[in-house]
Amino acid sequence: MRAVVVNEPGGPEALEVVDVPIPQPGPGEVLLRVASAGVNRADVLQRQGHYDPPEGATRVLGLECAGEVVAVGEGVGDQEIGTQVCALLTGGGYADYVAVPIGQIAPIPEGVDLVTAGGLMETYATVWSNVFMIGRLQPGETLLVHGGASGIGTTAIQVAKAFGARVVTTVGSPEKAEFCRELGADLVIDYRQEDFVEVMRDAGVRADVILDIIGAKYLARNIAALNTSGRLVVIGLQGGIKGELNLGALLAKRAAVTATSLRARPSGEKTTIVQQMTGQVWPLIADKVVRPIVHATMPLEDVARAHQVMEESSHRGKLILTLNGED
Repeated sequence: MRAVVVNEPGGPEALEVVDVPIPQPGPGEVLLRVASAGVNRADVLQRQGHYDPPEGATRVLGLECAGEVVAVGEGVGDQEIGTQVCALLTGGGYADYVAVPIGQIAPIPEGVDLVTAGGLMETYATVWSNVFMIGRLQPGETLLVHGGASGIGTTAIQVAKAFGARVVTTVGSPEKAEFCRELGADLVIDYRQEDFVEVMRDAGVRADVILDIIGAKYLARNIAALNTSGRLVVIGLQGGIKGELNLGALLAKRAAVTATSLRARPSGEKTTIVQQMTGQVWPLIADKVVRPIVHATMPLEDVARAHQVMEESSHRGKLILTLNGED
């Protein structure tokens, strides 16, 4: 089968489409014939050599996909064969076939096509696990999400609003700002022109939960923007890995800082996340309260172009690779 790997870390040109054996589903796993796979910032980091797969995991890129179950491993009923599902992966999505634990697959939400479904699981699981399970966002509270026009951002804005929260977000252009307002964001801040802490202070707003993809560069300002008993959840390090933390400010606000990643969590934890997320969010998608945002779809052979768009941050929503005849 075709699969995308990186033999030498580097730019988008380091991505290679190679022939590898089709994986076989192990106990408790299903084999998917992949129709589509989402492109995520973590894939870019892996390509650059900054985010290695967990020990024992495939080196094929791709943390989410959608497709058809074509085979099952020991302990999985044959009734699964032929069903179309989306999947949360530890890796392997950029390929014609992938094996995945059955607890990490889910039905495709009503009204969502097979291509769009390839960009759901990593994004929605990240938002659900971090904003709601770890951040404990409640109705009436305020969420600050950085990078509002990204796949994570567009998802977080919509889901938080659907659950009754106020949403503040940062973006990098007026066009992205308007787009986020259309999605329901209450306060949108262009980080190239304004300081989000000052804008929030002037608006009388503090964040109860912050979903942060930047890391060190924003650490002090995130603490300043937090409300009393606020929760800062760091999921990315685009702005560096080392920052100075004023523990006095943190203590005064009785606030908490958590750093998490989804990829390395045990399968049992991922199963719990998938079950909670699909139970709570999939009905919102079916009812069109929340809608997946797709910037562009590209065939697997154009994976380097997809990574280039991701690095340029010119996209709004998800970038999705298509395989096996889907477009």
